[in-house]
Amino acid sequence: MLRFCNLFLIFYTIVIFFTAGNIEAQIGQLPKDEVEVLKEIATELGKKDWDFKQNPCDGNSNWSTPKRKDMPLYNNTLVCNCTFPDGLCHVQSIFLKGQDLAGVLPASLAKLPYLKKIDFNRNYLSGTIPPEWASTKLEFMVVSNNRLSGPIPEYIGNMTSLTIMSLETNLFNGSLPVEVGNLVNLQNLVLSANNFTGEWPVELNDLTKLIELRMSSNSFVGKLPNFKSWKNLQMLEIQGSGFEGPIPPSISNLTSLTELRISDLKGGASEFPPLRNMTGMTKLVLRSCNIDGKIPDFVADMSELRFIDLSFNKLEGGIANIESLTNLEATYLTGNAFVGPIPEWLKSRDTRYVIDLSYNKFDESSEPSTCRDNLNLFRSFKGGNFVEQGKCLSMNPCSEDKYSLHINCGGGKVIIGNTTYEADEDSAGAAKFVYWKGNWGASSTGHFWDRIISLNDYKADNVSAIKGNESQLYMTAHLSPLSLTYFARCLANGSYTLTLHFAEIVYRDNRSFQSLGRRIFDVYIQDELKFKDFDIERVAGGVDKALKEKFNVTVKDKTLDIRFQYAGKGTTSIPSRGSYGPLVSAISLEANFKPPPTLGNSSNRKKKILIVVGAVMSSLALILMILFVAWRKRRNRKLMEQELRGLDLQTGIFTFRQIKAATNNFDAANKLGEGGFGSVYKGTLADGTIIAVKQLSSKSRQGNREFVNEIGMMSGLRHPNLVRLYGCCVERNQLLLVYEYMENNCLSHVLFGPEECPPKLDWPTRQKICVGIAKGLFYLHEESPLKIVHRDIKGTNVLLDKDLNAKISDFGLAKLHDDEKTHITTRVAGTIGYMAPEYALWGYLTYKADLYSFGVVILELVAGKNNMKYNPDENYVCLLDWALVLQRKGKFLELVDPRLGSNYNKKEALRMIKVALLCTNPSPALRPNMSTVVKMLEGRLDVNESNIDSSAYDDEFNFQGLRDKYDEMQVNSSENQSLFRSIDTKETERSSSTFTSTSTSEF
Repeated sequence: MLRFCNLFLIFYTIVIFFTAGNIEAQIGQLPKDEVEVLKEIATELGKKDWDFKQNPCDGNSNWSTPKRKDMPLYNNTLVCNCTFPDGLCHVQSIFLKGQDLAGVLPASLAKLPYLKKIDFNRNYLSGTIPPEWASTKLEFMVVSNNRLSGPIPEYIGNMTSLTIMSLETNLFNGSLPVEVGNLVNLQNLVLSANNFTGEWPVELNDLTKLIELRMSSNSFVGKLPNFKSWKNLQMLEIQGSGFEGPIPPSISNLTSLTELRISDLKGGASEFPPLRNMTGMTKLVLRSCNIDGKIPDFVADMSELRFIDLSFNKLEGGIANIESLTNLEATYLTGNAFVGPIPEWLKSRDTRYVIDLSYNKFDESSEPSTCRDNLNLFRSFKGGNFVEQGKCLSMNPCSEDKYSLHINCGGGKVIIGNTTYEADEDSAGAAKFVYWKGNWGASSTGHFWDRIISLNDYKADNVSAIKGNESQLYMTAHLSPLSLTYFARCLANGSYTLTLHFAEIVYRDNRSFQSLGRRIFDVYIQDELKFKDFDIERVAGGVDKALKEKFNVTVKDKTLDIRFQYAGKGTTSIPSRGSYGPLVSAISLEANFKPPPTLGNSSNRKKKILIVVGAVMSSLALILMILFVAWRKRRNRKLMEQELRGLDLQTGIFTFRQIKAATNNFDAANKLGEGGFGSVYKGTLADGTIIAVKQLSSKSRQGNREFVNEIGMMSGLRHPNLVRLYGCCVERNQLLLVYEYMENNCLSHVLFGPEECPPKLDWPTRQKICVGIAKGLFYLHEESPLKIVHRDIKGTNVLLDKDLNAKISDFGLAKLHDDEKTHITTRVAGTIGYMAPEYALWGYLTYKADLYSFGVVILELVAGKNNMKYNPDENYVCLLDWALVLQRKGKFLELVDPRLGSNYNKKEALRMIKVALLCTNPSPALRPNMSTVVKMLEGRLDVNESNIDSSAYDDEFNFQGLRDKYDEMQVNSSENQSLFRSIDTKETERSSSTFTSTSTSEF
């Protein structure tokens, strides 16, 4: 037995020995000479953290660093090929990206015979391409975003194995050597953001395998290249490169193109290039190319187009022939001469698509009835004072002359001495027209290419300190990828001093790739070019240095227009891809003359004022007396009906006989529910239309005047996510509202009703409902002619049609919002558990109150639980309370309705929960607006998680504190009626506590 054990141990030892030997052989080692070469390379590059005690080929973290979330541009990877029969490995690829290496391109690379790929992107390397590299077999060479300089050496033509070569964002200069044409295997050639000059060598036309070619932001001269030989090109970018137009007819040979960007050509007018056969195009940019004539019909055949930018040309005629391009996500037609009406199909485009028609000559009569965030119509109409044109501005007429203006671009309100710089925190966007700022506004145009963008990309935040008394002005700045206009209106005509405040707060001043960016743009004032190729850093003498440029300007038509425009020059990949465009920190405007006095001091003036005041008071008294008599005479319902007809409502007037027949004399079997307004009945009109009839209760405190006002408000609302008001009836002491009928009751009924009650909500339907509610609120807040705060968003007020589309209903508590007021202070009205804290506690009402309510509804949709009725244990007050605890624990998905099992989209669920917590932030200032919420829910905008902080609820906004406040309000109420009332509904929630207004004349 002992012998057997000894034999077994010997056998086991042998097995382990051979196994270990095999593992070592599989891992392999670099030859000592290659290890020595790596040491030379490290010295030349200035790389000091390679640990040569470890095997470069075994995948350890020193030689192959995993990707890090905090450094997405960083890469530290050496790849070995260990498949050679001798058991040795050889270096195949070296990726050293985003490390700020400050050496030179290593000549020693030529000593690695098996090296195929190098990527030294985003470092601080200097010098030029070593001559030793000419003997390598490199296939992949990326040295972009460094400070390499000098002409491109002729010996680069010997590197014929290259398939990818990127020299982008360096300081190379001189003409391109004809030897580059020898690189016949090149598929990707990137030359952008250097200082290349001279004509394009015709020898480069031999690069027939090119798939991608970028040569933007250089100083070439002469005509554009002949495109005839580049039939495999899929991506072509030539922006701000110095070439002359027109675009040659040979471009028609590039039938494989999916992305074409040509801009800022010199020379005279030219025709639209022949792109007829490029039906696979997804992105088309022909900007500032001096193109005249009309958009050709073949553009409509580019059915895959997602982005089109034809800005700043001389295009004319209409734009009807691009109607069929239904996949367009962004359409930029800025700065042309388009005429005629704005097509209906364009005005009705979904809010997901951005459209910029600014600076054109359309008919003003065709302007949409509502001003939308995604449709920029600044200076879009012909004739007269361009700035003042359009309904968006005519809704805010000038009441008095202004003599100064101060804007903190991209930031909040700042007070410096006796001067207040107004906040500018909501004017960013791809096609954003901000018109509601009173005597100023902004127009932001353009798309940041080559990156997934969010609204944060249109603003810059300073990461360091700027000295001086005005340092606060330079903590933020407004960015634009194409065109950014600030306009002042309501100015008194005369001479002014305009001060533009700049500071380069994005690039850094250190030995890093982040110091290599070059921002170049043009500045126009009153449409006159003031600065060409303006570079903040160069003029200011460095980054983080305040720069003030002053101009004397003359205001003639009470308006001033300041435009900053990107012209395709400068870098676009520092500090990250898609970083470029005009940057402005603040704007100041002061009159050079003394404003006239507002009141005189003479006794005659005082007498005149007293006489005028007396006359006005007497007239007011007379008018009030006449109105009182008229009111007494028009109290009966018949005259009220005539008044309704005279309002020119967009609804119908029903007779009581029609309603009585439709509801079978208000049969109890047709009763759908009952609320504070009164009972609701199902009915069928004579033409078969199914309706819902809301009957005003005799106990309702809503008077005749308010009834008329509500109908007048709702009659103008038209949106797929709002319940439609068909009309009303005023007869026989009856006040009736007639709505479209919703087959699937309300959201609360479907979510919280009995299990046996269909329909069941799967995850896609919940997502659809959530986005539908958001779009309805977006319309109420920002798109409708009347800006409305609903005040009572909850599941019972979200109805579902036969296809389970969400429609907001019950506007009994809705408030009209005045854009000139920051908020409304009013008595509280709404439902416990859905009211925003600032509104419930202090009556402070803004659009953000609806955001809070909507956030609660999102949580209910995700969890399938009622906010006020869900208490997992005594430690939780409500569903939102539980959600905040799960957020702290990092267990968001525990919130998802268990009835869904695993049949839901985790990414969408996380997004919805995070948006809900953003919306329910206790601070209204940190809640987003509804347009932002829609974009986040649809995945078109990243969720800003920095504003999601559950700790904010630990203080005065905690849930128990809110409950105590509600109880205190109830006890201390001096009104005769209770602040709470139960609302019984049929087949819905049996009761819901509701704050109600104790006054019918709050607003």
